[in-house]
Formats: sequence, structure tokens, C-alpha cells
Amino acid sequence: MKGQINVKTENIFPVIKKFLYSDHEIFLREIVSNAVDASQKLKTLSSLGDVKGELGDLTIEVKADKDKKTLTVIDRGIGMTKEEVEKYITHIAFSGAEEFLEKFKGKSEAEANALIGHFGLGFFSAFMVSSQVEIFTKSYKDAPAVHWTCDGDTEYSIEDCDKKDRGTEIVMHISEECTDFLEEGKVLELLRKYCKFMPIAIKFGKEKTWEDSEEKDKDGNPKRVEVEKDRIINNTNPLWKRKPNELTEEDYSKFYRELYPMNFDEPLFHIHLNVDYPFNLTGILYFPKLKRNIDPTLDKIQLYCNQVFVTDSVEGVVPQYMMLLRGVLDSPDIPLNVSRSYLQSDQNVKKISSHISKKVADKLEEISKNDHEDFLKKWDDLKVFIEYGMLSDEKFYDRMNGIYQLKNVDGEFFSFEDYKKKIEPLQTDKNKTLIYLYAKNTDDQYAYIQAAKDKGYDVLLMDGVLDSHFINLLEQKFSGARFVRIDSDVITKLIEKDEVIPSKLSEDEVKQIKELVEEHIDKQKFSVQTDSMEENAQPVTITQNEFMRRMREMSEIGGGGMAGLYGEMPENYNLVINTNHPIIWDILHNEDKDRQKEVISQLKDLALLSQGLLKGAALDEFIKRSTKIIK
Repeated sequence: MKGQINVKTENIFPVIKKFLYSDHEIFLREIVSNAVDASQKLKTLSSLGDVKGELGDLTIEVKADKDKKTLTVIDRGIGMTKEEVEKYITHIAFSGAEEFLEKFKGKSEAEANALIGHFGLGFFSAFMVSSQVEIFTKSYKDAPAVHWTCDGDTEYSIEDCDKKDRGTEIVMHISEECTDFLEEGKVLELLRKYCKFMPIAIKFGKEKTWEDSEEKDKDGNPKRVEVEKDRIINNTNPLWKRKPNELTEEDYSKFYRELYPMNFDEPLFHIHLNVDYPFNLTGILYFPKLKRNIDPTLDKIQLYCNQVFVTDSVEGVVPQYMMLLRGVLDSPDIPLNVSRSYLQSDQNVKKISSHISKKVADKLEEISKNDHEDFLKKWDDLKVFIEYGMLSDEKFYDRMNGIYQLKNVDGEFFSFEDYKKKIEPLQTDKNKTLIYLYAKNTDDQYAYIQAAKDKGYDVLLMDGVLDSHFINLLEQKFSGARFVRIDSDVITKLIEKDEVIPSKLSEDEVKQIKELVEEHIDKQKFSVQTDSMEENAQPVTITQNEFMRRMREMSEIGGGGMAGLYGEMPENYNLVINTNHPIIWDILHNEDKDRQKEVISQLKDLALLSQGLLKGAALDEFIKRSTKIIK
């Protein structure tokens, strides 16, 4: 029997082919998902007593035939009668397509994609890659088998056929421009991407593997033999569907490796989610070892809907900082086909996002409280994530405020409150501003750290990629406090006391030495300053303005606002002369101008070298000059 699809327009198929999905490869997910649904419905009917006898093997099979140019998906589910094919394929789905077309008019592709899940159009995604689609189906009911075929226009044919087995075969005759979907590697890639956790076993081709045989080797162990077997591409009972009290740490580690086979680091810990009110959500989130890496594009969180892969672009489902985590989320409340704008506006998605943030904060607090020693061991890996969250989310900041750890250069940890109590008695300056001294690198800034320690001060280690941003946040949160990097000034200026070290040079001599040094340096790069320090302090010290350097660092990792402007400015340093050092006295009173220039250049380069700032031609010149001085 031939029929005409009852629609008022004939341009539905072009819309399906071009606009129905942003990515054509989704068709295989849709067709296999339908097969899974049909199989699960059969199991449900059987459990209710509506299907008699054994169900048999319900494995879904996918076949690619390059000679016939067909891709076939076969299930042993409930199947369809002729009336059901007419109803669900010809009428409901096509009328759904027409309704979609009406709503599609005037909308962007992204907006159109957000509508798809509401119109039952999954089956018709097959026409995106097919010149013809056939259905062979036999219902579990006592009814003749049916053959339906359509070649991509509004005409179709439907007739009885001799299919013996219950279930449905979808045969897609792949069009010339889509023949890559007949390649075994491509089909396998798509099945593993979209179907690897579907709840019904899916078979695609054969694979060779090594197994123990009944034969023994000379040591009495079973001989390993190569065997060919069906390739089952999916895990039908993934870990997130199981109860946490049934699972071990090894189970969670093994599943992490299953999700991310190319990631060789073990996760720090996991969070098993299982929510049934006010929305449905299951999943497992892992904390990876982040260290200095804040790239959220690697090993993303995977989003599923009833074990069917939806996307790994989860920007709308979890807060930005949570995207540093790994794992899976599964929620039937998120439709299979969604746009980013849909995810960002949907109320269920917002509730899910808020709940995930809360569960992560709960877990971090639990670890800090129950095993604080282990928490401190993991701190360097957790720090980037926690700082990112505190910078991004006020509620998360409030939760983490009590467990965040400040770490000093000696490897000691302190809560915010404990560290304030430690430094407050030592160094409140004239203005009653509490100064938090910090270093970025303990090797490069060793001399500055030692100068601070000699004065009895403590120095924090702030070497994280987000610390420039985070320090700004803490200065806003901490009343009457400033964070100052240890090399931003000499220690007597960083924390000013009432005590003053008198200069051994007169005001005129101080002016002379400053002018003399300025003659022999690049004044665009260096600003000369003088200070009276102890005799044993360095004769020349290089410092960097805290504000300008911090803005530059922030711009390098996307500081936003004015930070980008500072990032374009050239680096500028202060060259601080210790007017009490004997070498400075010698320079000032040496009448040999060449010798003056040589010593000034040597002192400047030594100061730069101590900061790792002497490079290239300047470093080469310093080495040659040093050799000459030694001679």
C-alpha cells in the first residue's frame, strides 16, 4: 500500500536534514535510543504480565554494510503493528515535524534545537544521512509483520512482510555525501561517544581478545588464547546507577579510568549524587589533581539523560568553576536536545546547579573536619578549584571561608583567623593596617624572604595561578588589611615602624649618588630610590610596584576591566640604593669614572640576577664584566 503523508507543506525533510540537529552524527544516538526504549518497554510489560514467555536476548545490534551502503539498527523490543506504524511514524511524528516547522519559522538554529525534544522527531533524524529509510517490524502482539519505506519526500509505502522475530529493524540507506557513517571506525566512535552507558546491551561487529583456556602451560597455569567474540560497546549498569554502600574505592577509581582512559592521574576523591526531589539527578563527580591547571576543556563532565549521552558542554548545568571537576551527571529532567540558552534559563537546571554546588561544599567541609591531615596533603591540588569558586560565588566563599588554608614559605598551614592572630602582634604598622607579606617563588625571592624573617616576620606562599585575583578579593573581605609581595619594596618600607635607621650620607651625598646611578641605567625601565638600611643589607635591591605588577599578572590570565590595559604597559622596576652600605660610599668618592660606571653596572646586574631578570645580551655582558673584575 502506498500513502501520502498528511502534511500541508513539502519542505519538512529539507528542514530535518539541515536544521533539526546542529550535528548530523546525533542520528545514531536517536535511532539506538529508540531501540533501547522499545526493549525497556517490553521488559516493563513483561513484569506486568502483559507479555507471555521468555523475552530472550534483548541485545541491540548495529550493522554497517559498505557494499549495500546501509546502516542497520536491530532490536528485539515491543515492535509495532501496521496500525501503530501508521499512527506513530506516519501521523504523530510527521505532524510533530510540521508543528516544529511552524514554531521554527523566524528562529535561530540554536532556538530551534531547543524545541526538538518536544515533538517526537528522533526517528526522522535518520533522514539527515539517508536517501531512503526502511522499517521492518513485528509486534509482540499477535499481528503480521510490517515493512514501511520512505525515500525522503511525503510519499511512503507500507505492506506486510515475512519478518519472523519480534522487534524492529531500521535500515538506513546512507546518502553519497554521508558515506563516512559506513566506516567501522566512525560508527564505533559514535556508539562509544553516545551509547556507552545505555541500559540495554549494544553489539557492533566482532573483536579479538585474550582469555584463559582449559589447557595448562608448563607451570600449570591456564594458557592464554586469542578468541573472537561479539563487541559489546556499552556498560549497561554504570556506577552512578548503583548504591554507594555497595561500592568500594577501587570501584570508583576503575570507573574514573573507564570515563577518562587517557588520564593517568588518580582523582583526589569523589562525590556520589543521588537526588529524587525536587528534581531527579544521579551522578559521580571526581576531584582531579588540578595543581596549576585551570583549563576546563580537558576531560569534561559528561551529561546524560537516562543513560543517553547529551553533551559535555555543561556550562549551564554546573557553575563555571565546577567545570574543573570530572565525572558524569544524569537527569531525566534535562531533555536530550538542548541549546545553551535553554540550559541557562531552565528552572530545573538552575536547581540542579545550586544543588551540585552545595554537595561539593558539603564534601570539602566533611573532609576538612573528619581528616584534616589528609585535607592538608591535598591542599595544593584543591587550592585552584576552591579559589576559583570563592572568586565566582559569594555563597561558596562563605562556605569555604572557615576551611581555606593560608600556607607560609615553611609549609605551615593556617586558617584565616589563626593567621591573623599570628601576625597581628608582630607588625601592625603606623597606619594600623595589617600587612600580609607573601612570596611567589621561594627560590627567586629567597633574599627578600630572609630579610623579612630576620625582622621576625612570617611570609605566605602565594604561588597559584589565581592568587593575584584572590588577593584582591581577600583585601576586600579582610577589614584593614593589605597583601604585599615581599619584593615590592625593602622590608623597612613594607612594614614601617617608628624606628628609623639614620643615613651615613648627607642629604647632598644622597642626591649625588642617586644622580650618579641614574646616569648609568635605563631610566625608562628603572626608577632610582634611596633608603638607609643596615650596613649588611644588599647595596642595591630591585623591587616592583605591588599594584602595577598585580594588575599585569591578572591581565595575563584574563583579569578583565582595566587589567588588560596594565598588561600592555612595559615592566618597570625600582632600583633601591642602600645609602649605608660601604660600597655605595666607595662609588661616591671614587674619582675613576670608568670604575664608577663598572661597579654601578655590576651592582645593578647582581640585583637583577637575584630576581631572575638578567637575560640574553645583558646576562652575557655581566658574565664578561665579572670575568674582567676577577682578573
